[in-house]
Amino acid sequence: MTQVHQKPRTPPGPAFAPDSLVLNRKLPLWYQVSQSLRASILGRAADASERLPTEEQLAAHYGVSVLTMRQALKELENEGLISRHRRRGTFIEPRARRVSPVRLLGSIDAIVAQQSGELTSVLDHGPTAVPCELGEYFPDCAEVVGYRRLRRDEDSGEPTNWAENAVHPEVASRLDVTDLERWPMTKVLRDRVGVRIARITDTVEARLADPVTAELLQVPLLSPILFYTGVTYEESGRVVDVARIRYRGDRFAFSVTVEAH
Repeated sequence: MTQVHQKPRTPPGPAFAPDSLVLNRKLPLWYQVSQSLRASILGRAADASERLPTEEQLAAHYGVSVLTMRQALKELENEGLISRHRRRGTFIEPRARRVSPVRLLGSIDAIVAQQSGELTSVLDHGPTAVPCELGEYFPDCAEVVGYRRLRRDEDSGEPTNWAENAVHPEVASRLDVTDLERWPMTKVLRDRVGVRIARITDTVEARLADPVTAELLQVPLLSPILFYTGVTYEESGRVVDVARIRYRGDRFAFSVTVEAH
């Protein structure tokens, strides 16, 4: 009698490991989870696994229900960042186009997600006198450390936004500038430097492209742009970073979600 030997299945490799998240109970849990996972996906290393853990594993990781996790995953699926396959699992779409709304809902992870997933170049950095318009944020400093960065679309290489950050000197002394080529400033401050961020205040306004912005973003002089200002406070109340980011007006939209409860 002939025996038929089944070829053993190759066990799947390790699943993608998302970042941790401290939940804010005042905000929708599914939204916080989706933005945290989105930031992890867009900021992942090149050799990271494309297979996500199961719904149950992700729910346990974030400390939420499976229903909440399912809603968060549905958001990312609608955005085209992940694909879900029955019996096979959930996978990151590596070449998916990123939609880029500037969303303000009070979540630090939403800010991290917004700034992730693009090619970032550090144009320059170093000590500089506190700009007059930022004097109220750094009352005890004669200087801050300035960082200028240009972000490009990962697929086309087209410039999408450029950022100026004014960072408190004591905090900047603990910052590795090479981290800024991989991660957004907010993530570097929180996860790499160890700053305990209490809040970030955001302002978005319409402006016209000045000569520097027009050259960096490759747009006509005086064309419309979105100008974002984010002031980051640590738990002591000290301002540790003021970010000023110019977004191309033809690549981004501004949206705010207001929750009824």
